[in-house]
Amino acid sequence: MSKDSKRFAEVKKKVESEKLYSPAEALSLVKEVANANFDETVEIAAKLGVNPKHADQNVRGTVVLPEGTGQEIKLVVFAKGEKAKEAEDAGADVVGGEELAEKIAGGWLDFDLAVATPDMMSVVGRLGRVLGPKGLMPNPKAGTVTFELEKAVKEFKAGKIEYRVEKAGIVHLPIGKVSFSEDALLNNYKTIIETLLRERPAAAKGRYFRSITISSTMGPGIKVNPATSISIVE
Repeated sequence: MSKDSKRFAEVKKKVESEKLYSPAEALSLVKEVANANFDETVEIAAKLGVNPKHADQNVRGTVVLPEGTGQEIKLVVFAKGEKAKEAEDAGADVVGGEELAEKIAGGWLDFDLAVATPDMMSVVGRLGRVLGPKGLMPNPKAGTVTFELEKAVKEFKAGKIEYRVEKAGIVHLPIGKVSFSEDALLNNYKTIIETLLRERPAAAKGRYFRSITISSTMGPGIKVNPATSISIVE
């Protein structure tokens, strides 16, 4: 069993392991205990009362964080003709078709997100074995297969992120960076909670938010009160 590092052990003392903090308290504390030598990402892990094995209990979609993610997103777009120019003008990092597919098939994966127009999916589809395991395969449900490239590129660049419940019923999402103000982090947090509530499957029974934990990249988990989290968005 691995032991905590001295640094981690010290910051962990500041967190009451059994306490359920309010969202504002948790976000203030996560900033306080983050002491890595880089701007850590603040993340939320929400365990939902769903069974992802059942199609009618899958929770998946996109959310635009009002304060952004604090991360530079490198975005590639599969498009041709006027749509390729539209993507370039909107700020896409790399735009292409067959040649881009060949580059990726050859092992190039230096990007964070892939978007494609529907007419390019026959080309992109051949990359399923490469992009699928990396979570990079364009998907209509995630808003990454669309003809509205200007809107899609600008939204993803501004802080639109995809979420999907994992096998254990947990949704992991970034809230922002430790350098964000508490108000900015809280604004993003409220948006995520509101979005997950709105997407609650009709088939989900019982308590929806089973647990919520906030942490920074190198920091300890801080438990957040689900009831208080719901009350701030209702």
